[in-house]
Amino acid sequence: MKRQILFGVALDAMTMDETVQRCLEAVRNSEQLEIGMVNAAKLVNMRRDPRLAHAVAGCDLVLADGQAVVWAGKVLRAPLPERVAGIDLFMRLLAAAEKADMSVYFLGAKEEVLQMMLRQVSARFPALRVAGSRNGYFADSEQEAVADAIADSGAQLLFLGMTSPKKEIFTAGYGKRTDAHVVHGVGGSFDILAGITKRAPEVWQRMGLEWFYRTLQEPRRLGKRYFTTNALFLAMTARELIHRTPATGFANRRY
Repeated sequence: MKRQILFGVALDAMTMDETVQRCLEAVRNSEQLEIGMVNAAKLVNMRRDPRLAHAVAGCDLVLADGQAVVWAGKVLRAPLPERVAGIDLFMRLLAAAEKADMSVYFLGAKEEVLQMMLRQVSARFPALRVAGSRNGYFADSEQEAVADAIADSGAQLLFLGMTSPKKEIFTAGYGKRTDAHVVHGVGGSFDILAGITKRAPEVWQRMGLEWFYRTLQEPRRLGKRYFTTNALFLAMTARELIHRTPATGFANRRY
């Protein structure tokens, strides 16, 4: 499996189709596969937060969730085939799990949002086997019990609808304990599927402006955050371009 180094992070150069197949293989072969997703903001935050960086580095797959990451890879001669958006992978895996009769567990969001999302899932994937669900509001001291409840459910795929770095730290600390074969942190996808927030139109996504669309929906909460992290990401890319050697390296997962 080809891996590219970008900002010191080992990224898997995989397409969406390849990622879905790899996840299904993990379930069929009773492997455990933890998935990490990175966008521009997360790569910036990984520089500031060693726990987040360590958690992402420990994942079995690390994928480019943001279009800006794909563009940076091209500029820095560490090409990635395409963006593998977390919400798109989420939906693809739900459809595949329904077809293959694989069980799933949903962990995250507020209780009312979780219930709205579950109703949408039931409508879209009526034959999907849902092993269980739980809202994402629990103390750090409860993480072990939450992981054990997921293991008891027998779920084969676990989806974490939680923000960073909580979902990455939970995956690093308790992903294996859940016994789920695939652990995928989907961030705000529960809110989108529940209809609480709207996803950017495809043309905005292709232009790498999904972050701006989110900002328009929640300008006070997200405006300063996105503009700051985007500026820092551009600066990171510029520095990397100046100092990068001609040869693009490959890496083992841990760094």
